[in-house]
Amino acid sequence: MYKIATLNKISPVGLNKFTADYEVVSDVMVSDGALVRSMDMHEMELPESFLAVARAGAGVNNIPLDKMADNGIVAFNTPGANANAVKELVIGSMLGAFRNIAAGIAWASTLTEDIAKATEKGKGQFAGHEIKGKTLGVVGLGAIGAMVANAALDLGMNVVGSDPYLSVKAALSLKPGVQVLESMEQVVAAADVITIHVPAMPSTNGMFNADVLAKVKPGAIVLNFSRDKLVDEVAMLKALEEGHVAKYVSDFPNDVVLGKPGVICTPHLGASTEESEENCAAMAATEIMDYLENGNIVNSVNFPMVNLGALTAGTRVLVLAKGVEDLAAKFTAAVADLKVGVVNQKSGVRGAVSAVLADVTGAVDAEALKAALGEGVVRVRVLSK
Repeated sequence: MYKIATLNKISPVGLNKFTADYEVVSDVMVSDGALVRSMDMHEMELPESFLAVARAGAGVNNIPLDKMADNGIVAFNTPGANANAVKELVIGSMLGAFRNIAAGIAWASTLTEDIAKATEKGKGQFAGHEIKGKTLGVVGLGAIGAMVANAALDLGMNVVGSDPYLSVKAALSLKPGVQVLESMEQVVAAADVITIHVPAMPSTNGMFNADVLAKVKPGAIVLNFSRDKLVDEVAMLKALEEGHVAKYVSDFPNDVVLGKPGVICTPHLGASTEESEENCAAMAATEIMDYLENGNIVNSVNFPMVNLGALTAGTRVLVLAKGVEDLAAKFTAAVADLKVGVVNQKSGVRGAVSAVLADVTGAVDAEALKAALGEGVVRVRVLSK
């Protein structure tokens, strides 16, 4: 029986994925793994039994990834599960910004007398622009960025984008009319409206700084539905004040930007749809079950992918390591010394961390194998059916 802690409210659609072999608990200290949305886990104490956490969403800045890797805890996210929800909000917010919808609604709500006449007299102050024929610049062409790019193309916009880590899958998902440029600077210089879709990491914090904003096409609108840390908001307010940037639309209200001229804030609504929460929860539950039962690592954010499919019979071994060179070769030698045969094997490397997953013949003692592999091995799991 596996015990799964829920650290936030998780959609029943996800919880219903768990079979009778699982018990959903509220106390993480008695759990084998957890589902989380926004709870900060950086200072959280975890039991030795804890094997994995699955984030029902894409962003993982609330999870201490390196610390978990050091302890052989696999962290998952759910890329693409909330992509449509974010895409729709980005497109809607872009339309709203071009047509001054938020300001118009706020003004209309103040009218009290002869409303129809006042409306006709005052509506001109909110005259906006159409998006057809305008250029959208997409910074980050992952699951969400690609969907936004394609949707904008369907609406008659010109679309340019950039992504230094553009995957084959993402590239193939882009419609032919999307033009991929070499750099973010080229994108922001060409675009009438810019939308940001990159993960929050130390290397991306403040990436939209004063230097980048100076390269933005004068009068452009900037949309941020990824993370507030990606934008140097003090520099953004200065660009707004100088009129270089027309509007800043952010899904992350805070003390710096809320209520400032030119800023439009939505209350972190990106993935806040019933459908998105259901999709994310279901995907997170499926990932953590596959890992616990089969040892497969798919969509991890701190270990490489290894996947041998369902374990239907026999014995399977998973080895996780950090700072170990050529773990696969060391594993092959170690199991041979222990008189264990290998039927099928997958291995992967992600920076300093590595993983080996193998179907084997013969009995395997996890502690003996860990000792044989030596320093740097952070976890060995032996699964059997």
